[in-house]
Amino acid sequence: MTAHRHRPLRKPAFASALGVTLVYAGVELAGGLWSGSLALMSDAGHMFSDALALALAAGAAWLARRPAGERHSYGWARAEVIGAMLNGLLMLPIIVVLVVEAVRRLIEPRPVIAGGVIVIAFFGLAINGIVAFMLSRSAHNLNARAALIHVLGDLVSSLAALIAGAVIYVTGWVLIDPILSLVIAGLILMTTLQLLRDTLHVLMEGVPSAIGFSEIGRALAAIPGVVAVHDLHVWGITPDSVALSAHMEIENLSEWPRILARSRKLLHDRFTIDHVTLQPEDVGTGVPRKAPIRLWPRGRRPRT
Repeated sequence: MTAHRHRPLRKPAFASALGVTLVYAGVELAGGLWSGSLALMSDAGHMFSDALALALAAGAAWLARRPAGERHSYGWARAEVIGAMLNGLLMLPIIVVLVVEAVRRLIEPRPVIAGGVIVIAFFGLAINGIVAFMLSRSAHNLNARAALIHVLGDLVSSLAALIAGAVIYVTGWVLIDPILSLVIAGLILMTTLQLLRDTLHVLMEGVPSAIGFSEIGRALAAIPGVVAVHDLHVWGITPDSVALSAHMEIENLSEWPRILARSRKLLHDRFTIDHVTLQPEDVGTGVPRKAPIRLWPRGRRPRT
């Protein structure tokens, strides 16, 4: 018996964010080349990568809205998860390039036109703030979150460029530029690795972190008429859609409609799980309830 309900995916403002990002990326690149600021040029490079990330995210969001068919019974919802992973992987070479160039600037400092850096970085900070706000409304979605990480990286880069420009303008200390670039690279790396871990967890059909796996099994086994629960599986189709399947040993098969209805209500109300597949197994009355939940098939943990 199954229940198939999918929450509609929200559509982030990818198109508007993409247009704004592309325009200002060109402005920052020109300003970075003119002023000689690595922080500004790295921010421009990030913004161009953001444009690619937003285009990729928009394509993944479009694919995710395609309906289920004979070849893809779950639909294309995981296209957004794959898009998020690709966006995370895209950030890694950008981080490497940024670190290499920052180290080079530490070894061979170059002059920076501080006034130009301050003006351009200020507007970059405002633009990135607007784009981040557009995407933050859908940050629960891994695809939008991946694009948001790109943009937040640029937001921090713009702030760093602004700080670097101010320090250079006041003190003339040009090493602040590559030092802040290294700090930015470290922050982006941490958020990127977290994103890659989360997307891989979904693709490996892991149990969503917000769900208590054992708690679900115990709750199902506690329903009157249920002897035990085994072959329990919980996984995320996407971060927004969770599926569950299980075998339920029951005392009287005629009670199954009542048990099924109660199980579905429990899973929906308590655990927010709507995509449910439950298989009844009639074991008869008088069976002792020694093991109300066996998480692994037939109570045996698989060999590793």
